[in-house]
Amino acid sequence: MSTPTERVTIKDVAAAAGVSKGAVSLAFNDKPGVSEATRARIFAAARQLGWAPNSSARSLSRQSVDTIGLAICRPARLLGLEPFYMEFISGIESVLAERNCSLLLRLVGSLEEETRLQQSWWRERQIAGSILVDFHQEDPRVGPLRELGLPAVAVGHPTLTGGFPSVWTDDAVAVAEAVRYLAALGHRRIARVGGPAGLGHSVIRAKAFEETMAALGLDGRPHVETGFSGEEGARATRSLLLSADRPTAIVYDNDLMAVAGLGVAAEMGVSVPDELSLLAWDDSQLCRLTHPTLSAMSHDVHGFGAQVTRVLFDVIAGQDVVSRPVATPSLVPRASTAPPRG
Repeated sequence: MSTPTERVTIKDVAAAAGVSKGAVSLAFNDKPGVSEATRARIFAAARQLGWAPNSSARSLSRQSVDTIGLAICRPARLLGLEPFYMEFISGIESVLAERNCSLLLRLVGSLEEETRLQQSWWRERQIAGSILVDFHQEDPRVGPLRELGLPAVAVGHPTLTGGFPSVWTDDAVAVAEAVRYLAALGHRRIARVGGPAGLGHSVIRAKAFEETMAALGLDGRPHVETGFSGEEGARATRSLLLSADRPTAIVYDNDLMAVAGLGVAAEMGVSVPDELSLLAWDDSQLCRLTHPTLSAMSHDVHGFGAQVTRVLFDVIAGQDVVSRPVATPSLVPRASTAPPRG
């Protein structure tokens, strides 16, 4: 790997692969004249040196942008059930339809797999740019994809996204509003069922929850860190309701877990909202179809996806893009929250 001060050239790639500069050009422009084995050796040398051909980038920028990439590290079954990503992708598609463009969507099993996939997409000119989601603290994708020169927009707080232009919601402010609302109703024992501990937005929400509870002098229940599925939400709720000093209110990190929590409360004979208040996150249609209807921290997820996509097109066009927040989720009270009985 070259040092940061060295500028890698096509000549360096050719030397590393043991071929001519012309062969490197043929390989990256998908032209005949090199074998598949040689092409693979050239791509491997380019990856090792962290090189992407400027000629390909210029050629791509002159063409109409017709495909953008999105890789999501979630099980396929969960993605199909989770309202957030269905709404988010529909927002992306609304902008792509206006431009007669397509979305290349792939589910991956790890962030390392996504990194390799994004590198392949960009070097093989399958995409004009990507939307990067679900950032972790010290996310391993950042370094390799920045070195690659991939045009991308990150969905996440700028403290997590390593310098990529980012679009995000202010989760800390929203969590604080949720806790203050429940406290104003009279709840003193409030729990939170959050997403995986490694996710950056889960860390931000957990910190904001703890700080707001402490500032209000409330009895914070243990955080239950889990996945985003209904089954995991149900298991976490059951654990909380079986505890000796169970909470009188629970805040969930998505709608699917909140709906599952409502089912567990019914199963255990715990009245909602008389004995237990539940507050969901995202405010999909699910929140209005339950009985009682679910209070939620609501935001326009469809509009969020559309805004992210518009920013990506600005990045692809070479505009100077500034990271920006979208509207902060706001409280929508419904029938699942009320003052605690007694």
